[in-house]
Amino acid sequence: MERRTGVASFFAMNTHQPPPIGALLRDWRQLRRFSQLDLALEAEISQKHLSFIESGRSRPSREMVLLLAEHLGVPLRERNALLLAAGYAPIYPERSLEDPSLDAARSAIDLILKGHEPYPAVAVDRHWTLLAYNNAVMRLLGLVADAELLKPPVNVLRLSLHPQGLAPFIVNLAEWRAHLLARLRQQVRATADAQLGELLGELMGYSHPGAGTRYEAEAEAAIVVPMQLKLGDVTLSLISTTTVFGTPVDVTLSELALETFFPADAATGEALRALAAQAEIAP
Repeated sequence: MERRTGVASFFAMNTHQPPPIGALLRDWRQLRRFSQLDLALEAEISQKHLSFIESGRSRPSREMVLLLAEHLGVPLRERNALLLAAGYAPIYPERSLEDPSLDAARSAIDLILKGHEPYPAVAVDRHWTLLAYNNAVMRLLGLVADAELLKPPVNVLRLSLHPQGLAPFIVNLAEWRAHLLARLRQQVRATADAQLGELLGELMGYSHPGAGTRYEAEAEAAIVVPMQLKLGDVTLSLISTTTVFGTPVDVTLSELALETFFPADAATGEALRALAAQAEIAP
């Protein structure tokens, strides 16, 4: 039986009543592997005061909750949850990306996606749900055999590793799979997000040749892992970068990431430019 630890375990064991703020802060501290003394020194408060907060003997002010959350690197969504647990109103808004107040951000996303042509680029949320993509990605989606995988909400990691998705066309599937799973494990450890944990379990359950090989151990230390994708007679070799919004104060923007792919060799660049040119002249 899997043993749950940290924030995830606390929510799993307390589904019938709101968790107290002290216990939540303690779980986040332990998840970050801070001692009480470590966190107290970082936040410039006394260890005794922090101990009283965690034990419930002292009710933290809103400013104290936000101070501790900042030093613990708590995501904005969970900072709102901490404020609620302490009896305060959330301060970080969460809006749809289509909300008029986020028009500037949406325009920036569209500009990046379009400007990255003819190379693939996508925008995803915290659960790797596909929010937007450019024409280069659309040309690759034609490889997907199972149309159900393309019905919203589309999960990018599921699309990549599912046997009926892009997986059959990824030449270095064992290496790429290990790389994606390592990234997802790190995200689960950092956020204690139960939905991401379920996604990790699902992806690990897909049967692929080479799963569980030496790539599993090497993925954590890898700096750059290319995705080698077979597209007709051409093999594209792509490396990716991740872009996030700087110092966001909106939950939606704080959880949004842009994954942009670049050619790892000259042949891939030429092939992608040729595909884009063909698409432009097609009737």
